[in-house]
Amino acid sequence: MKEYGGFEQGPIRPPSEASSLLIRVNRNCPWNRCTFCSIYKKKKFSLRPVDDVLQDIDTIRRFVDAIHEGRPGSRPEMLSPGDGQAFNAARNWVADGMESIFLQDADGLVIRPENLLKILRHLKELFPQVKRITSYARSESVARIDDGMLAEIAAAGLNRIHIGMETASDRILEMVRKGVTKEIHITAGLKVKRAGMELSEYVLTGLGGQEFSQLHAVETADALNRINPDFIRFRNLHLPERVTLFPGNEDHRYQWAPDLVQAREILTLIEHLDGITSRIKSDHNYNLLQEIDGILPDDKERLMQPLRTFIGMAPEQRVLFQVGKRSGHFVHLSDMGISGRTKQVKDICQQSGITPDNVDRRLYEIIQERMRSGMPY
Repeated sequence: MKEYGGFEQGPIRPPSEASSLLIRVNRNCPWNRCTFCSIYKKKKFSLRPVDDVLQDIDTIRRFVDAIHEGRPGSRPEMLSPGDGQAFNAARNWVADGMESIFLQDADGLVIRPENLLKILRHLKELFPQVKRITSYARSESVARIDDGMLAEIAAAGLNRIHIGMETASDRILEMVRKGVTKEIHITAGLKVKRAGMELSEYVLTGLGGQEFSQLHAVETADALNRINPDFIRFRNLHLPERVTLFPGNEDHRYQWAPDLVQAREILTLIEHLDGITSRIKSDHNYNLLQEIDGILPDDKERLMQPLRTFIGMAPEQRVLFQVGKRSGHFVHLSDMGISGRTKQVKDICQQSGITPDNVDRRLYEIIQERMRSGMPY
């Protein structure tokens, strides 16, 4: 039997899980072929032994108890590899209230259901106060699980699933090698809902480029209407220049979708949402319009207003917001009313020679440079 390798945590989690304890049940991504995702490239997928995951949970319990007993500075009984990381994870989780847990890495439902049940029941046994246990999952993984088993998994404590729908256009899904179809997305989403779990679907704006922007919006809205997820979350696509998004499609080379194209795309998508009660959020710092946040159907007009405002701006004003958002001077459109910040952005545009005619190209170049250097964009 292989020796326990110590506590582990993976590289990512959703922004909405910032306060969650991260428990790694597998490493990397079981699919790992999507052309737009570089997080797990050149990394091998592996399932962690269930006993290792259970021991990680025991380690966190040990450090949580030590912290509650007032012994955090001594880092008690650090005997295993990864204990330092486990102690920091426990300390941060205690500070955040110990209400939620996120199962890593890219697909928590790819493991055998009986093993997932062991992990969930152990978590609930050791941390009965936890209100939410969540995980990323691929639609394909969810779709293959029997409804009865999925309900059992929900009853054991997994109560929110994050699915990267990205798009529901079969044409785009095939071109970016997502490995699923629109119908699989819909099947998986409905299964999650029937099991009584919350469902968060992620839409990757700009994935269709300029050519397929409206197809992306309309097809994705149709799938979301059929699923009615609890959350619809937007993520703006930014790719390194070295990435070929549509490999093997010489007739349809990817054409980067600038801010105005993506704003129109999101507006079209929201306009086509009908008969659902989802909460829509643009909750990532990289998104252009983070103020998009509301619940359908009542907030539909309010959700579209920032998009219409941005689209309808005079080109000179639109440039100011684009540059101000990317430079960190603005977070929301309303920040343009802060005169001091607006002057700073005007100075940046003047010094850098950014105009309505070249803003998209200049911002693209800046983002590419920051991606090469590992800086936030």
